[in-house]
Amino acid sequence: MNNVISKLKGTVVVSCQAMPSEPLYLEKCMVAMMKSVVKGGAGGLRVAGARDVKNAKHLFDIPVIGLTKPDVIPVNWQEIVYITPCLTDVITLIEAGADIVAFDGTMRPRPDKLEDLIKYIKIKKRIAMADISTLEEGINAEKLGADILSTTLSGYTQFSQNRGDKPDFELLEELVKNTKLPVVLEGRIWDTKEVDRAFEIGAHCVVIGSAITRPQLITKRFVQR
Repeated sequence: MNNVISKLKGTVVVSCQAMPSEPLYLEKCMVAMMKSVVKGGAGGLRVAGARDVKNAKHLFDIPVIGLTKPDVIPVNWQEIVYITPCLTDVITLIEAGADIVAFDGTMRPRPDKLEDLIKYIKIKKRIAMADISTLEEGINAEKLGADILSTTLSGYTQFSQNRGDKPDFELLEELVKNTKLPVVLEGRIWDTKEVDRAFEIGAHCVVIGSAITRPQLITKRFVQR
């Protein structure tokens, strides 16, 4: 476990994900995307669903972070738990080979208790990554046994609205200062200077998704400049 965590230190992890309604969701497209970013130097992959976890583990010798999401994001997405919400999701990801299981680590109502998800992940000797949106949630996840904290949900919950369009460096710094866990910066990273700043603050690693693997959003930034 510690070896996987140490492999991530100082790296850029790339989130290779697409919704079923998007062209890149096709298996061959997602495999090509993963191969491309690994060739470019990605230190790890964050992927959704058993299919992509299995392919990532088969193809590469780098840490794989697995999670689940619904095929369609609910309209009330800011208010509900939808990232790896159930124990059955955790089991599916572990059976697929995920080194790290990422899950909603907020304190909102959920199908299965947060502590039960973390306990099962650790029993299976995998790493528990809590995606959180506030310092309070990060401290709570640490108490429940999470191994890594990530700012993934900052700006995407009813408790963390109006965070702007920049990475949440403030939350990163708070977590680094007030917890003993490795902290990952994820969310709204579009510039290499933001990566540098994250490491200066104390991020263990940085996860980048849209700026690398979501061409429709990249295009939109140029069109709607």
